[in-house]
Amino acid sequence: MRITYKGDYALKTILDLAVHYGDSPVTIHDLARRADIPTKFLEQILLDLKRGGFVESRRGKVGGYLLAKHPAEIKVGNVIRFIDGPTEPVACLEKDYSGCQDMFRCVFKPIWQKINRAISNIVDNITFEDLIKQLQAKKEAIIYQI
Repeated sequence: MRITYKGDYALKTILDLAVHYGDSPVTIHDLARRADIPTKFLEQILLDLKRGGFVESRRGKVGGYLLAKHPAEIKVGNVIRFIDGPTEPVACLEKDYSGCQDMFRCVFKPIWQKINRAISNIVDNITFEDLIKQLQAKKEAIIYQI
């Protein structure tokens, strides 16, 4: 699995919108500033995320972007796969793959399958609501008294 800059920025964008879920729409300039993403690149990412059903946009003076679903309904793996493609470490694990003549004797395939299961078990079981809880826990840990 390889996560591109676009994939990383898409994850950060969804997380920022998740943190502000239920608030008014977030402007592209606020998103770009908080996530340190170039605005022009963020425009492309938001169009893709909108096409994928992850975000929606609102026009007008108080317009901006919102999550299309509750953060608990969006899994990290869904965003990664939508932006960067399959999470399988090698092509032979993809459904209907027929490019390898040695596929059924291959001693590496079980290894790649274990790696793929491990990746999927992680990214497919973490929602953006889970990530928000982790952020809140970190903020609470920083607040201490002397």
